[in-house]
Amino acid sequence: MTSTSQPWVEKYRPRNINDVAHQEEVVRTLEKALETANMPHMLFYGPPGTGKTTCALAICRQLYGPELIKSRVLELNASDERGISVVRNKIKGFASTAVGQGAPGYPSPPYKILILDEADSMTNDAQSALRRTMETYSKVTRFFILCNYISRIIEPIASRCAKFRFKPLGHEVMGDRLKFIATAEGLTLGEGCYEACSTHSGGDMRKAITLLQSAARLFGTATITGKEITAVAGAVDEDQVAQVVALCKTNQVDGANRIIESILKDGFPGLQIITQFAERVVDDEGVSDAVKGKICARIAEADKALVDGADESLQLMAIVSTACVAMKA
Repeated sequence: MTSTSQPWVEKYRPRNINDVAHQEEVVRTLEKALETANMPHMLFYGPPGTGKTTCALAICRQLYGPELIKSRVLELNASDERGISVVRNKIKGFASTAVGQGAPGYPSPPYKILILDEADSMTNDAQSALRRTMETYSKVTRFFILCNYISRIIEPIASRCAKFRFKPLGHEVMGDRLKFIATAEGLTLGEGCYEACSTHSGGDMRKAITLLQSAARLFGTATITGKEITAVAGAVDEDQVAQVVALCKTNQVDGANRIIESILKDGFPGLQIITQFAERVVDDEGVSDAVKGKICARIAEADKALVDGADESLQLMAIVSTACVAMKA
């Protein structure tokens, strides 16, 4: 794959542990473990796009080098392969084989590494079988369990692993990384770009980088602004959402509903409008907490109704009416 067609997520993925952004405590601990090359079983958990897979792959590169990694490391995505048969056949087969010679210039410890991504989607039976495999072959294989929700990992597996929590990335950290990538790609990040990437990615660095690359490819301009990022993310223009909130504050129900109808006709889903409206109200310092609570309670009811198949337009009108009454009071 050429560098021009390569996704930026892969092109700019950190190759070493100390290049991973924002996870200082995790990086510090893992660097100490790399010095001895004696790794325990590990459990990385946290939101998507925060560096779990990157850390696991970086450890493998630093332990085995580019050649030995092919035979010593097996990466499985548990969301595709989550049944008990995979644990009994594929995982057990890899875990039970002996290790060969090390690579010169690298620590090459006498064990293999099995990376199990999205392990929280595995069935309990498969996890129970995995626990036994981890126990039996711990001398020749180390398991790196990666998941979003640690509560979905059974306790016997969690207790066998060193746990590392990955935090969502803040605006500043994300901005620094995006600036680095933009400079390398010859792009200029214009007004509102950082804020839009951070808002629409929800702390997911992978999503933020993908949004930036998509905007650069689709619009083909040297300068990327917040409006382009918002368009690529499939989100409603923040100015329109702000207008709706402003009209609700002055009790202009009809005006607010007209804008909502216009947004719906542009093809935006009701859930997207509700989400952005809720975020705008919650962030508004001019609205009291009691009023925010009333509006958010109504938004929650509308959210449930939409999931059950209710009409989007009616539910959004109900939210606007509730917001107007609550803000007026």
